[in-house]
Parts: sequence; C-alpha cells; structure tokens
Amino acid sequence: MLLGIDTGGTYTDAVLFTEEDGVLRTAKSLTTKHDLSIGICDAVNRIMDREGDQIRMVSLSTTLATNAIVEAHDSPVCLIMIGYDKGSLERSNLGTAIGKNPYVFIDGGHTPLGDEQSALDLDAVKRAIDEHAPNVSAFAVAGYFSVRNASHEEAVRNLILEKTDRPVTCAHELSSGLDAPRRALTAFLNAQLIPQLHQLIHSVDIMLQEKGIKAPVMVVKGDGSLISAQTALERPVETILSGPAASVVGAKYLSGASDVFVVDMGGTTTDIAILMDGEPKLSEEGANVGGWRTMVKAVAVSTYGLGGDSEVALNRTQRCLSIGPRRAYPISLLAQQHPSVLEELQQQLRNERIGEYDGRFALKLRELNTALTSLSRLELEIWESLADGPVALNTLLERPAMAGPLQRLIDRGLVINAGLTPSDSSHILNKQNNWTRDGALLCAQLFLRQSQRDNYLLGVTPDDLAEMIYQQTIVQAGKTILDTAFIEEKIPQMTNTQSLGLALLDNALHNKSGSTTNTPLLDFTVKLGRGIVATGAPSAIYYPEITARLNTELNLPENADVSNAVGAVCGGVVQKYTVLISSPEKGRFRTHMGTEQKNFTVAQDAIDYAKSHAEEKAYQMASESGATDIIVEVDQFDKIITDAGGDQLFIESAIIATAKGRPVLAV
Repeated sequence: MLLGIDTGGTYTDAVLFTEEDGVLRTAKSLTTKHDLSIGICDAVNRIMDREGDQIRMVSLSTTLATNAIVEAHDSPVCLIMIGYDKGSLERSNLGTAIGKNPYVFIDGGHTPLGDEQSALDLDAVKRAIDEHAPNVSAFAVAGYFSVRNASHEEAVRNLILEKTDRPVTCAHELSSGLDAPRRALTAFLNAQLIPQLHQLIHSVDIMLQEKGIKAPVMVVKGDGSLISAQTALERPVETILSGPAASVVGAKYLSGASDVFVVDMGGTTTDIAILMDGEPKLSEEGANVGGWRTMVKAVAVSTYGLGGDSEVALNRTQRCLSIGPRRAYPISLLAQQHPSVLEELQQQLRNERIGEYDGRFALKLRELNTALTSLSRLELEIWESLADGPVALNTLLERPAMAGPLQRLIDRGLVINAGLTPSDSSHILNKQNNWTRDGALLCAQLFLRQSQRDNYLLGVTPDDLAEMIYQQTIVQAGKTILDTAFIEEKIPQMTNTQSLGLALLDNALHNKSGSTTNTPLLDFTVKLGRGIVATGAPSAIYYPEITARLNTELNLPENADVSNAVGAVCGGVVQKYTVLISSPEKGRFRTHMGTEQKNFTVAQDAIDYAKSHAEEKAYQMASESGATDIIVEVDQFDKIITDAGGDQLFIESAIIATAKGRPVLAV
C-alpha cells in the first residue's frame, strides 16, 4: 500500500492507495500550523490502524510553499549577492521581493566564460554573517554568472556553515539558466521556504515513528514528479506549486479526462492548470506565484488568492465587498474550537458602541523559527498575549501603536486574523455544516452593523449578506478561469476596472435568475471551450454554478476533495542536469559544471565529455531522489550563427540529461 498526504492551508488529507485497486480509504483533518504533526497524525489515524508494516511508500504534496508566497508570509532571510550591481534590485522585482529582509553586495563574481571578474571579498562576507545571522532563519547566496563558475557561491556557503547553523541556498543549484536577478530571486524564495518544509517533513517523521512505518518518504515537485524528502529539504523552492501539480496528476487519474481545465479550490488559493492530450502543460518560463517569476520548472498553473477561507472585507472606498487574497481563520471554525469566542461575539453585539474590529480576532499560527530577540518589544508583547488562545482585535489593538507590530507578525506568517470568510457564508446558507453556524451568524451581524453605520448594506440581513458573499465568490472564481484562458490564448488582460470588456464579463458571470426587473436590453453570455475538472474541498459548493455560468461541462470525480493526496502517490521521479559548453576563442571549447571548468581544442571532445558527465550526474541525482529502474536520455541544443562571410560560428551548446525512474518502494 502507498500512503499519500497533502498538507494545505486549511486541511490535511490522507489517502491509502494501491496500484491494483486505486483509492482504498480517504480522510481529512484540519491543518495545525503550530504543530503540523497533529493534523497529519489525525488524518492518517482515520484511515489506518496497525497497517504500518504494509506501507511501501509515503508521498507528500503541500500548498504551504505556494500559500506562503501568495500571502507574503515569509521567514527572514539574508541575501548575499556576489558581483551584482545595485541596479539588479530593480530587475525581476528582486528588490520588492526582498522587502525589509537584509541583503549585502559583495565583490566577486565571474564572466560569461566562467573567469573571475574580481576577487571574492571574504572579509566582507564574514562581517555580513556576524551582523545578520542572529536575526534570520536562513541565507541565500547568488553569484554573478555562477552557472558558469560556482566557486564563489560555494566558498560563501562553506563560510556560513562554518560560522552558523543556518541553512544556505546557492543559486547555481536551483537553475542553470541565465538571468542573474531572477536566479537570485529564486534562491531567496528557496531560503525563505526552508523552515516551513523542514517543519513539514519533521512532522511526517513523527507520524512515521508513531505508526511504525519504515517506508521511503517522497515529496511532489512543482512539475508533478517526485523527489526524496532529503532532496526537498535542500531545494524546497522546487515544491512551489507542489500541491497544484499533485492536484493535476490526481485529477487526471480520478477523472480520466485528457483536455480540460483542472481547477483546485482550497482554503487559501484557487489553482488552475490545463491538461492537453492527457499531460499537464508545463511553464516554459518558470513557476509564477504571487507575482514572482521564478526559475523553477513547474506545471503551468495560475494561482489566485481565492479560497473558502479568503478574508471578506468591506472596501470603503469603492463601497463593495472584497474577497481575498489573504486567508482569514473562519469564525465558524474558531468558535467551534474556542467556545469563549461565541461569548465574545455575543457581548460585542450587545454593546451599544460599535467596535472598530468587531467580529475579528487574532491567534497564533505557528511557532517562531528565529530567536525571541528578532521580535520588537511590542511584537513580543502581542506574541505573549496570544499564548493562551485567540484574542479579540478590539482588545489587542486598544493602543493604536499595536497595529503595526501585529501586521508584521501576520506578514511573517506567525499570526493570523480570524473573521468572516466564504466558508462562514456557506454555513449560514446551510451549504456547509462541519463547523459552528452560530459563530458565522454572529460575525455576519457584526459585519453588517459596521457596514450600515457607514450607510452601506442598509436593510441587508445575515442571510442576504451570506448570499452576496457566495455570489461574489462565484463571480471571482469565474474570472480566474477566464483570466487563465486569456493568458493561454495570449489575449491581452483587461486591467482597467472601467473597461467595457470587464463590464461584459461581469454581466455574463453574475446571476440574473433572481432578478425581478424587466428583461434587460442586453444580456451577455460566455462559453468556455473546454470542460472543468474541479477538485478541492469547496469545489462541490461553488463549481456546479460556476460551470453553468461558463456554459461548460463539470467533472466532479469521486474523491475530488483529496485529489492532491491521490496525485502524490501517482507520480514518478524525474531529474535533469545541464552542462554548458562555451567557446572563449576560436578553436577552444569550455565545459561548465559547477565549480569545474574544462578546456578542449576539439568541439566533439567537449561534447562527448559533457554528455558523459551530464548522464552520470543526472543518474546520480535521480538515485539520490529515491528512484530505481532509472533511464537517462541526453539531448544536445546548439547555438550556431552564420557570419557575414557565410561561415558558421559556434556560440554555445547545452547538453541536457534527463533521468527518469519509479520511486523505490519498501520491501
């Protein structure tokens, strides 16, 4: 038997699976971010008892990395840039991504041919390590043209490991592609994600020990293939879009569809991919998550901050409801877990004075991954006040000075706001019943009281508000699918909120069945060219109506709510290794392999050496990633131009070895 586990922002799913019989048992449990092992153990306990010795492989998928980027929840990281100029921060949104994290420019780096452009300033590196190590959870190191010579990155990495216990990410290990700022961005994001993936895999280890499971542990990469847990710990950025990729693989298995949109709606995000001829479409430019274009090869997924637990807020400027992109802890769930929350909501409703933060609470989401000294005095005060459970924001923010520190804790993913969400509206409308409806009703009443104070939503009841949230969620979800179709068809996106195009789409997506007015003079419809396979826990609530408005077919397969966990056990291992060959001068050819460069006078000799090295390295990487029955294919891509005299000039060649295998299973 194979055990598939998916850890999402809201739920942790578990699946028992065999190649002969498919899905045997499934279970869902709430994700417990403060200690992931609790949710994982709970889900696994629901589908197995004493069968630990029968499990031959455990495979994980997770949306935690994707969610962290989309919601801008990050761990503090120091980025060391070797040989970069300060203008690099303006390219690929690198400076925006870094935000308030420390970064350091260090002399060094290499030329496009792998020669040293200037000596590495190790003294400056030592000073940077001493200054920033106490306040960060990891380091990222990016050297200029490190894909042609990685010696400076390696030297800095070794120094960091010698002086600290912080994990280090080197940019050259994540991508062989040129684009220095984007490579630095990818390394930076990788370093931010290390603590989260470490927590996940450590939590799985706890479950394995508890259940007596001695099977290999694999993790789904963003392209849907598998890597060993150890490899994932070294390169967690490759698990960006792990959950969506697993969902696509699982959706294909569960539905049998071959040419469809695959939509995975979870608690935090909606992820949309396309199956073409039965295969997931891969991103040619690298995974794009939360607006950051990485250099990680992944399934072409459009990720939107819209899910069952998206935060519902009142946009006072535009006088409308806004849903997402940030997640909020659903009040119906919070009230079920903490009955005192119901009492607080009732008291707020009895108060004559309308509180600024009525119906909203804060609670710890996970533990610190840095020293307490990394928190300011006010941040520490808030952190300690949340030690015993959720606290009403009216209490927490009695002093205006506390708002900024609270927001910083939220930005780091340490604390989360609880409030009204689409999940709460589903409880009010009796479309969902697994949490406390009373909490959702009270929160809706408080939300309306605040809105009506501002002369908005006058005469609206809690049921009316819940229906408005439900309808707006449908409209926003429909737009995400159309947006993905526009991108695929290369149709320019409509960014002007006053544009005629957006007005027509709004008209087509809004529900007109309940209108009591006369038949409109204009009534637009939109038709999607492919059907939709909908997966994820909230999909059954929303997608029957969404597909009806998009005039397309819905495939809601059995076990669609645990599609990610199914996909986690259906993939294989794929690893690629690239060797570049350059020509520093006529008649000389140079191979670039990490810290090693080798010169040849005959092009074919360089190619033969590169192919042999790439094949050996790809095989080794696949083996280390947990594969057996490995087959390696080697491709050669030459860049040759013709000069003015008609002669052909060799510019460079890329030798790419692809190793494929199936996961090693326990005996």
